[in-house]
Amino acid sequence: MEKLRNYINGQWVDSHSDHFENVLNPANQEVLAQVPYGNHQDVADAAAAAAEGFREWRSTPVSKRVQYLFKLKTLLEQNTDDIARTIVLESGKTFIEAKAEMVRAIENVENACGTPTLIQGEFSEDIAKGIDEYMIRQPLGPCACIAPFNFPGMITFWFLPYALACGNSYIIKPSEKVPLTMTKIVGLMEQLDLPKGVLNLVQGAREVVDSILEHPVIKGISFVGSSNVARYVYSKGAANGKRVQAQGGAKNPVIVLPDADIEMTSQIVIDSVYGCAGQRCLAASTIITVGEHKDITESLVESAKNRKTGFGLDSDVLMGPVITAESKNRVQTLIDKGLNEGGRLLVDGRNAKVEGFESGNFIEPTIIEDIPLDGELASTEIFGPVLSLVHINTIDEAIRYINSGKYGNMACIFTSSGLNARKFRHEAEAGNIGINIGVAAPVAQFPFSGWKESFYGDLHGQGKHAIEFFTQTKVVIERWLKEWHRKF
Repeated sequence: MEKLRNYINGQWVDSHSDHFENVLNPANQEVLAQVPYGNHQDVADAAAAAAEGFREWRSTPVSKRVQYLFKLKTLLEQNTDDIARTIVLESGKTFIEAKAEMVRAIENVENACGTPTLIQGEFSEDIAKGIDEYMIRQPLGPCACIAPFNFPGMITFWFLPYALACGNSYIIKPSEKVPLTMTKIVGLMEQLDLPKGVLNLVQGAREVVDSILEHPVIKGISFVGSSNVARYVYSKGAANGKRVQAQGGAKNPVIVLPDADIEMTSQIVIDSVYGCAGQRCLAASTIITVGEHKDITESLVESAKNRKTGFGLDSDVLMGPVITAESKNRVQTLIDKGLNEGGRLLVDGRNAKVEGFESGNFIEPTIIEDIPLDGELASTEIFGPVLSLVHINTIDEAIRYINSGKYGNMACIFTSSGLNARKFRHEAEAGNIGINIGVAAPVAQFPFSGWKESFYGDLHGQGKHAIEFFTQTKVVIERWLKEWHRKF
């Protein structure tokens, strides 16, 4: 059985911890590897290496730094299928979903290749007679990413390529549930011949996270996960003087107006709710119909029943398992809670069995109608393949309900009315808005936004926000007198 290692200062090394846990395939409980639950010393070693690597890397011209990213883009493109298979095995996604994840990762590498332009400063001549003033951007120093389980290949790339392009060294802490994907990617990145210490990987769980939050050498932290943990990471990291961006949870609503195209809307909504088995922060969760809803309800039910669940490498499978047996139990408990609160079950995905994968963490598509808007299910992030269907009389009531929630990650509307679409775009309190789109996932040029308890910090991942996050500004005010020049 392979025991995973850390990557520190340009080489693979054993963890200082002797605590290992199994990495399981969620479709059949096969043990894929063993991951060390690292400790403070692992982080200290990585931080020391990153600090030393930063000294050389920060002085490397940005035009040269991005050459490594051009090579990285090619490496990822050449190995996408192999990486995607690893994602399927350890996270449970379908192969198509895993490949799509890597396409988004590569887009961020490609976008970060434009850093020589994005990192440019500002200049003003003669702010007073003979005095010029300008602003330059310089790197923060060693930075770290604490990544979640649900996108083991993509989410690190919301941050990593920008951090490197801006001149920072980097430490990756993948989720202990899915450590194989990033281990494989870092192995590929050895071919780049980055200076030692510029790229590091530390395996582990809570102790490694706390050590990253506390270590004085680490200057910036990027996190994606649940809101409770995001709040903890943000507060502790900021209290230790670090720059922090912490993406939290979500309860993403979708409004369907009577003038929406029923066939298109139902298919897009079903893909949004059940893609990645609902384990994504942009998955639609609560579908709100306004006015007449019989046709859309029937269409959603039919589409959900026809969505095949199974092992992600089987070509006809559209949805895989949830990540762990504990996650499966939690989701099924929340379904029971919704029914106890008065919801009506239209499609029941509990106790799913997939032939040949009887021990897998499978839940089939589920639809619950008429859950109480003030109930626990209506406000809880399920993170599983469950669609909550509610009916509201007017768009104004629907928007008020959306804005009353504690999350603000994504909100979508389906309509053929430009007026109602504009009203929704203007009034809905969410960082990512979709209009006739089921998953409002920003492309790499735009920040991955988030409001309220869905985000803690000021600058998001991706795009110009990432450039700003991974640099600090320095303002220079400069005077040169002619008399000084004549002395020489």
